Amino acid sequence: MTITLTKEARAQAVASIERYFLENMEQKIGNIAASGLLGFVLEEVGPLIYNQAVAAVQERLQERVSEIDIEIHEDEFVYWRKFDKAEKLK
Repeated sequence: MTITLTKEARAQAVASIERYFLENMEQKIGNIAASGLLGFVLEEVGPLIYNQAVAAVQERLQERVSEIDIEIHEDEFVYWRKFDKAEKLK
């Protein structure tokens, strides 16, 4: 699966890469180089991050599904219980 960014998100990411290089590497990186680096990271490392996120979501969903019976359980054959309780109170 190819990871794509919106035009606005891509522009923000490129600007962030440019700032990172300027502030942490004390080098100015151009827009084209920052865009190329972003493309490389998205293609090379992006799938790893994506797959880990999917695995985390799957784990959480499995936990939630296993709890469904507890959360929405309804007792069966309860109609007569209310009458039986009333009888005991007399």
